[in-house]
Amino acid sequence: MKLVLGVDAGGTASRAVVATGAGAVVGRGSAGPGNPTVAGADAARAIGTAVRAALHGRDPTTVGAAVAGVAGVGVLAEPPVAAAFRDEWAAIGLTCPVTVVGDAVTAFAAGTAAPSGAVLIAGTGAVAARLEQRRISGTADGLGWLLGDEGSGLWLGLRAVRATARAWPAGAGSSDLDGLAAGVAAHAGARSCDELVHWAGRRPPAAFAGLAPLVCAAARAGDPLAGRLTAEAAARLLATLGDLGPPGGPVVLAGGLLTAGTPVRDAVLAALPGAAIARDPARGAAWLALAGLSGMEESAATRLHSVMLEGPEALTVR
Repeated sequence: MKLVLGVDAGGTASRAVVATGAGAVVGRGSAGPGNPTVAGADAARAIGTAVRAALHGRDPTTVGAAVAGVAGVGVLAEPPVAAAFRDEWAAIGLTCPVTVVGDAVTAFAAGTAAPSGAVLIAGTGAVAARLEQRRISGTADGLGWLLGDEGSGLWLGLRAVRATARAWPAGAGSSDLDGLAAGVAAHAGARSCDELVHWAGRRPPAAFAGLAPLVCAAARAGDPLAGRLTAEAAARLLATLGDLGPPGGPVVLAGGLLTAGTPVRDAVLAALPGAAIARDPARGAAWLALAGLSGMEESAATRLHSVMLEGPEALTVR
């Protein structure tokens, strides 16, 4: 039985899916960050760990096609990273070609079978992309936390820490804080503003994305600061999408901030009521692999999409 492999690799986690030729998911795996911009050559090893778990002892030579959607895919042009990925595919034992694309391609495929349109992603980072015939024809933002990623989980968490530090009364302890500020102090284990500053200085940038759920929960609870931050995140994400111009097809929302029930997603959907939600980019990647392997017509690919992305999985996730 020929299988297909789909991979979704981002700044927080790598996920892999193995599916049959009929579109049934028969294996899943996950591991650490797979964005080579963040993790370098370690991204290849994380993706390899996820793929091995998804194969779960199956013969890797039975995989007939593979598609990997990777955030920071441009870094794969660097020789050390490219070599790490080639070595990892070989070590796994894959004999089929592995098509590596930007994570925007697989995220878009996770929300629609249409070949053209736009996708807005807000997870650890943030990017919008226009797709034409399932190829990226334009992007906005995706510039990393120093230069962009506006409205992302990292952006949201970092703004929360900055706002807490600036609002912390001189000489006050954490017990004097309330709402989001108190939550940020507790997350950091900080009893004073100085301790919060020292904590923040020792964190890698991606760690601030871990505060995004806290900010969203505080906004749901009515905290004014959290409400302002989530509203601004949504506005910045919509501005990023607007930078692309007319989408030329459906708009898909992807990434943790826009697929979970967050106030950021609520605000974006209020502005884009017809947008689709990406179901599972790893399954989207597997669908692309299967459609490419069989060379099927668009009508057949659309039917298969409904099976793989909207129907139940063959197995419980391991």
